[in-house]
Amino acid sequence: MKLLLDVHNHTVSSGHAYSTVQEVALEASKKGLKYVGITDHGPKMPGGPHIFHIGNLKVIPDNIDGVEILKGVEANILNKEGEMDIPERLLKGLDIVIASLHDVCMEPSNVEEHTKALLNAMENEYVDILGHPGNPSFPIDKEKVVLAAKKTNTLVEINNSSFSKSRKGSYENCREIALLCKKHRVPVIVNSDSHISFDVGVFDEAIKLLEDIEMPEELIINTSTDRFVEYLKSKGKGRFI
Repeated sequence: MKLLLDVHNHTVSSGHAYSTVQEVALEASKKGLKYVGITDHGPKMPGGPHIFHIGNLKVIPDNIDGVEILKGVEANILNKEGEMDIPERLLKGLDIVIASLHDVCMEPSNVEEHTKALLNAMENEYVDILGHPGNPSFPIDKEKVVLAAKKTNTLVEINNSSFSKSRKGSYENCREIALLCKKHRVPVIVNSDSHISFDVGVFDEAIKLLEDIEMPEELIINTSTDRFVEYLKSKGKGRFI
């Protein structure tokens, strides 16, 4: 399986990552990726960038080393209402928006509240991807979340880092979520969630999971740049319209 894009990557601006935008782009180019996302955390993440940083992403070139650069954010979901730490005036100008739960930004509570948080975040028209929903710190009603992703045209992330470096115990949750996406024909997106450039485009564990469940290739949005661009158009991304 050949994947052509990786849109969840962190730079030094996230405070706990170790590479620059240029280093991320160069690694993406070396690995033959066509699109790479710069999605540093929102400001509520300890050590994260000031909101001005997110607002100034426009200074980054659209193409570096032959790779299309998507200027985005991994917004932190803050409560069960789905409030995020990036204002809509900034979200609407970004190329890609990931919404995720992190225990340093929202204290884990129960399945009902975690599920409500994700459902409400996905109701935000500017959210494109639900980040690492298999996180065992935040148990959810998986089928409700997958059906809401279908309703709101939100991509469900299969996060490679969840199987190796982060969120220990995610595998079974991610497998169940992927199976539900297959059952309900909900597109998924594979991302590295890299925090150092060497991990950009590293998808091996996520690919293995998707191959094991025989996920149809047309449901894996990374396999076609045309399909990915059509998705961005469907979300009203100004750069692609």
